[in-house]
Amino acid sequence: MDFIPQLPLSKDFDLILVVAYRFSKMEIFLPAYGTITSLDFPQIFINHVFYKHGLPASIFSDRGSLFISSFWTQLCQHLKISRDISNAFHPEADGQTERLNQILEQYLWIYVSYHQDYWHTWLPLAEFAYNNEEHSSTKQSYFFTI
Repeated sequence: MDFIPQLPLSKDFDLILVVAYRFSKMEIFLPAYGTITSLDFPQIFINHVFYKHGLPASIFSDRGSLFISSFWTQLCQHLKISRDISNAFHPEADGQTERLNQILEQYLWIYVSYHQDYWHTWLPLAEFAYNNEEHSSTKQSYFFTI
C-alpha cells in the first residue's frame, strides 16, 4: 500500500491510496483526503479492500505515519496480518508499487483536463485499464489470473 500525495484538489480529494496485490498484480486506486488519520485508515481499508477480498496474510508498505501508527499496528496484530515495512535504505523493495504510481500518474495526465480538478472521476477507469493489461511477470491480466 502506498499514497500518491500532493495532488490538485478534486472534489476535496488530494491524494490516492494505491493497494497492490503481490500475487495477482491487481490494483485498487482510492481517492482520499490528506487529512486522513490513523483512526480513519482502517475503516477505509475495511470498506474498500477487506469486504471485496477478505483479510490479506500480509501487507507491504513504506514507513508512512499511517502505516506505522500504533492503532494500525495493533489492528494488524489482532487480525493476524503480517506487516512488512520497507527499509528506508532499500526503496527498491517497494518497486512494484512505485512503478504502479508512475503508470497511474501517466494515465491521469492523459485524461484529466489542464485544470486537473476532476481526476477522482477517472480513477475507476484507470483501475480497470491497468487491471485489464497483461502484466510482465504473470504474462496475463489480473482478470485471467483470478
